[in-house]
Amino acid sequence: MFPISALSWINLVGYLVVFVAIKRIYYELTTGAARRAIIKENGCEPVYHWRHQGILGKLLGLDLIQQQIKDDKLGRTFEGVRQRLFAERNTVQTTSMGIELIQTAEPEIVKTMLSTKFHDFELAQRRLDAIVPSLGHGIFASNGAAWERSRALIRPSFTKTQVADLDTFETHIQHFISAIPRDGSTVDLQPLFFSLTMDSATEFLFGRSTACLAPGLKTQSASEFVKAFEYCTKSIGTEIRTAGLSRWIPDKRWHKSKNIVHAFADSIIREETIRLHPADMEKSAKPGTTCGNERYVFLHELIKQTQDPDTLRSELLNILLAGRDSTAGLLANTWHTIARRPDIWAKLRAEVDTLMGEAPTYAQIKDMKYLRWVLNECLRLMPIVPANGRVAVRDTVIPVGGGADGKAPALVPKGSIVVYHSWTFHKRKDLYGEDADEFRPERWEKLRHGWEYLPFNGGPRICVGQQFALTEASYATIRLMQAFSRIEPRDEREWCASSSLTLASGVGCKVALFES
Repeated sequence: MFPISALSWINLVGYLVVFVAIKRIYYELTTGAARRAIIKENGCEPVYHWRHQGILGKLLGLDLIQQQIKDDKLGRTFEGVRQRLFAERNTVQTTSMGIELIQTAEPEIVKTMLSTKFHDFELAQRRLDAIVPSLGHGIFASNGAAWERSRALIRPSFTKTQVADLDTFETHIQHFISAIPRDGSTVDLQPLFFSLTMDSATEFLFGRSTACLAPGLKTQSASEFVKAFEYCTKSIGTEIRTAGLSRWIPDKRWHKSKNIVHAFADSIIREETIRLHPADMEKSAKPGTTCGNERYVFLHELIKQTQDPDTLRSELLNILLAGRDSTAGLLANTWHTIARRPDIWAKLRAEVDTLMGEAPTYAQIKDMKYLRWVLNECLRLMPIVPANGRVAVRDTVIPVGGGADGKAPALVPKGSIVVYHSWTFHKRKDLYGEDADEFRPERWEKLRHGWEYLPFNGGPRICVGQQFALTEASYATIRLMQAFSRIEPRDEREWCASSSLTLASGVGCKVALFES
């Protein structure tokens, strides 16, 4: 090997300078020119860049990531973001692992991304990278044509008829009520709510329940599956909040948990695919119905449309995440609140008492206004998905967020990620009044919400199971209040956030319940 001469080094540097210059000129003549035209045509102004601290903060955004990890341990992840980023502006630009993010609490921007310019935005790759290894390419972890196929597969199973079928859920509710002590001793309702929704969701999806609450019916495989599923979803949330940093930390438990989850789902899929011959599938129960002794099973409907095992597993696990975690989180947050609010408890009881102890029908649930207001208020102050995001798939424009006052349009270059924080805009005083931080269900008597209230997303990707979740949460609340006439809180700690991919109470829901 001969040493490179000084002249060769000079030539190499010269070539690099020329290459960079040519690349820059090409950019300015093509992409740069196109973007300048968009800016001029739309009157765009730049988004205010939040002031990162330190070199690593400015280069990689590590100051925000470190603070978010600290806040997460204290149960104030999203409140920390609200106070830190949005104290003065509703839209700011930040850096995260070298990627520029537009972070917003502006409903008009959310409406643009999720509706009016839906095709300009998709789920960000870093979110897909966090979800797919555990749950697969299902409806909540796919874009474009793949998402449209998932939507087409799943939507028929969430018709009004299916949502209104509450007979199976009643069985699980009775198991749930039986697990609550009658002697006034303390019980944490939150893990029971998660067991309830796991039991009901797996029966609806797989055709067989994990039976977490059914005495003597829970199997070892089901128990392992529940624990593994919980760990996987927690790991997904951690990876998203740390901008992918946690992925680089070896985690044998995650690998084991993922394998348990996949094996549990795959074994059921294999059995049901073999068991259900084409003729049998045509005779199987339709949504909201039974056929002989057959009840409606989500998996059976999917098998009619595809026998691909990966597709079946992915869709089942994606819907399980939403069907189990969202409803359980909503119930835990709601009951933590009403246990400490005798005024709300009394008004709910008065409404529930009109049923005379009978199980409610779907129509009766829809007529219970105060219960709906309570759930709405809970979803406003403690949204199940406090933050979400999209990546621009082409150069596009958002209607506000630019300029010194944040009211000018702003360019969103292709590849830019926009994160929207429902936790924050659900609490904006200019949208909800000076008492926006207070839990006041009565505000919903006259409140007519739009994009400033987003508990289940919006636009074409609005949650297909939102009515299913609200109906289950309402039914569970009604039946529990019918079984117990009085409640006492048994934990003086204030509510704080515990989040995986969805939000629940960081202090649980410790109460005592008393029969009439």
